[in-house]
Order: sequence, then structure tokens, then C-alpha cells
Amino acid sequence: MPKIDPPAWREGEGGGNAVFGAGNGPYADVPLGDAAGLTQFGVRLERLAPGSRSSYRHRHETEDEFVYLLSGELLLIEDEETLLRAGDAAAWSAGAPVAHCLENRSSSDATVLVVGARRPSDRVHYPDHDIVMHRDGTDCRFTRPDGSPVSSGS
Repeated sequence: MPKIDPPAWREGEGGGNAVFGAGNGPYADVPLGDAAGLTQFGVRLERLAPGSRSSYRHRHETEDEFVYLLSGELLLIEDEETLLRAGDAAAWSAGAPVAHCLENRSSSDATVLVVGARRPSDRVHYPDHDIVMHRDGTDCRFTRPDGSPVSSGS
């Protein structure tokens, strides 16, 4: 296996769109798995600035997820909140009923290694928004848990 030459950090503002509304704050990531040509699972570094979240609280039906905190402190938000420090890890198996996200409530950046499956199809539940994202290849649509459609801005 050749040594990977990681790409530069990609800076961004996370998550705001017509379906969910406000974003999750500034973040940066390095797509390590893409740089290595991985196709079965994704690996990336993510840097969360103070006040930022990794995502909206969510859970996957068909994808495993794993995070390992490299530096800083993050709050793991599930049904309860758990403080994660450098060296701590968390994981969710596909279909686990617990929605989750990470939030940086500290005054310093935090860096986390994120590993997850790359299934072409998945249903992702966002319980705080009462939304389900249906992903099938490049097609993506949003519904309510009962299957009714979600319109932009709702």
C-alpha cells in the first residue's frame, strides 16, 4: 500500500439548506479515503470550530459509523450528552436506533477521525427535524417518517 499524500483541508460552512434550515457552523475536512481511492468505506479528518456541530442529529439504517477524537473536546449528543476527549471513540452500527452528532462547546478547535460505510442506498433519520433522507445512488429525496413528502422550507 503506497503512502497517502493527504489533500489540503477543505474549509466550509456545514449543513444549511432549504430542507433543514440553518447550518451547523464552520468546519474543515480532509477526505483521506478519497485520496487513497477507497470505495467500500470513507475515512476523513474533520475539524470543528468552537460552536460547530458535525451534522444534524441523525442515524443510518444501512451504514456503520465510527469516530475517534484526535484533539480537543466534543460533546456527543444522543438521547443524553457525553463529553469526549482526545483518545475517546464512539461507534454506531447500521440500524442502531440512537441518533447522534458531535458539538464543539469548548473554546478551541477539535479534530476527529471519521470512518463510515459508503453504501449506495441508505435511509438517514433526523428525529429533531422529523425528516428521513432516502439516498439511492445519486438520487436523494426527503420525506416525513410516515412517507409524506417534505417541501423546501418546511
